[in-house]
Amino acid sequence: MTTTGSGSTYDPPADPAHGRARAAASAAAVRGTGPPLRTDRRVVLVTGASSGIGAATARRFAAGGWQLVLSGRDRRRLEETASGTSAVLLPADLAAPDGAKMLAEAALRKTGRVDVLVAGAGIGWAGPFLTMPHTDIDRVLFLDLNATLHLVREVLPSMVAAGSGRVVLVGSVAGSVGVREEAVYSAAKAGLAAFAEALRQELRGTGVGVTLVVPGPVETGFFARRGTPYHRSHPRPTSPGRVAAAVWNAVAQGRDDTYIPTWLTLPARVRALTPRLYRRLLNRFG
Repeated sequence: MTTTGSGSTYDPPADPAHGRARAAASAAAVRGTGPPLRTDRRVVLVTGASSGIGAATARRFAAGGWQLVLSGRDRRRLEETASGTSAVLLPADLAAPDGAKMLAEAALRKTGRVDVLVAGAGIGWAGPFLTMPHTDIDRVLFLDLNATLHLVREVLPSMVAAGSGRVVLVGSVAGSVGVREEAVYSAAKAGLAAFAEALRQELRGTGVGVTLVVPGPVETGFFARRGTPYHRSHPRPTSPGRVAAAVWNAVAQGRDDTYIPTWLTLPARVRALTPRLYRRLLNRFG
């Protein structure tokens, strides 16, 4: 079993026909119905908004007066996140063919703009790499890396045309240090970090920024639902609300990187300055 980074379970069907039906249903759901929404408020598109970090981030932006566009696989949970707001709900499966493209098109068609994209959807897998099924390797890489890149590619042109906007990528400390028995997840999150840096350079002068958010363990259903609870004493899990506050502050301040907690910047510095010491510490603490 794998789980989304927002804490909702993702179990792809084994039956190809079922998979095609699910993709068709996802396409229909994400097209959006009704007239375009007229709003002068800034618009934030949050993926993985069903629960966890995504839901907390959505609520923080709602408190700040933003228009929400929320996406996730579970409509009921999206409705819970959106309670008390005027959020536009676009349930979508980013694993479906053209899922990212359809979501971006529906969001832009419904609101006419996306000022901030918070890309928080993803899954995890824990266990020795030697026992990891090939299908799970592909699934983690696709949802945690490929789907995010495709979604950014679809949303970015409208931001560049407007001369403003921000892409927020939710990474992980696993992408900074490499966590044992999370090799593919670590690789995907490291890929997001490299992508953020490269894209940031390409967008210089466009008015569009890129923020990489790097949380440590977070108190969501992520670990329990993937089948391996979090058992380390350090770092201690933080709350989704704390991560959401960090995302909000990073957008408000135009920050390129933000770590939660801030001391998580240390491993990368140690690695750059003293690789041998870094690996000794990694061998001990994993």
